[in-house]
Amino acid sequence: MPARGGAGENAPRHRREISRAVSGILIVDKPAGWTSHDVVGKTRGLAHTRRVGHAGTLDPMATGVLVVLVGRATRAAEFAEAQVKGYSARIRFGMTTDTLDTEGKVLSEGGRRPSLDEILAVLPRFTGKIEQIPPMYSAIKLGGRKLYEIARAGGEVERKPREVYISKLSCSGPLPDGDYELDVECSKGTYIRSLCADIGEALGCGACMSALRRTYSGAFRVEDALTLEEIEARGAENCLLPVDALFSELPELRLAGAREERAVRNGSAAPCRAAEGRYRVYSESGEFLMLGAVKDGVLRTIKSFFEV
Repeated sequence: MPARGGAGENAPRHRREISRAVSGILIVDKPAGWTSHDVVGKTRGLAHTRRVGHAGTLDPMATGVLVVLVGRATRAAEFAEAQVKGYSARIRFGMTTDTLDTEGKVLSEGGRRPSLDEILAVLPRFTGKIEQIPPMYSAIKLGGRKLYEIARAGGEVERKPREVYISKLSCSGPLPDGDYELDVECSKGTYIRSLCADIGEALGCGACMSALRRTYSGAFRVEDALTLEEIEARGAENCLLPVDALFSELPELRLAGAREERAVRNGSAAPCRAAEGRYRVYSESGEFLMLGAVKDGVLRTIKSFFEV
């Protein structure tokens, strides 16, 4: 496994200058034991730029799809974070911990393990729009401090419930070790650890998460993700997807000529005969310019991505 962190600060000057034009999306298969920030740090070294971010934090114990944004693609962070996400999780019944997963301090164990039929009977309570209380061991900030910092210092504070949406939820098992497997599709901000704990509470036996793998984020699947070793071997610039891949579900709109393109580059509205809605907008020559919206016969910019 490659070392954490990056070598971007020590990269030769000409490599740093070249990197200014590097832009795109890396679909990383995050290894267990790494924080999402560790992956960002490593990518900064591999891509020779500090302009790197990620879209959707994964806990250190989790693996799977981490969408990493490089260069101008960081402008798309809000859209990448908002995409629906899929997870394969393992849930262990009869055990509770302070972190809501098996890496935390055990609070209780030896409780009963419910049958699959019992589990399936309570799952409808956790589908659709639900409220979750974020775990203390999370990166949410309160009064300028991250909750996990407060928790590690022995503190606990009241957390307000947050509304999330779980569009798909299924369970199978038991597995040979007695754990069950959950498949979840959910909105931004959903804590799978909290979901496992809440299911255990609903069954009266307690539960915690024993493993987690993000299987997709929007259109990006784990089958298409690359390990950090693969990215390092191939070269980050050879693994980048274009930023417009993030909006592949939207129709394409190609500008008719120089006047329309000039208006878009200047941030002005442009007359447009296309149907109302959101579009991936390209220049006449095929350069991806922006995410735009047409309304009342006018094209307006939502977010631009062209090189200034």
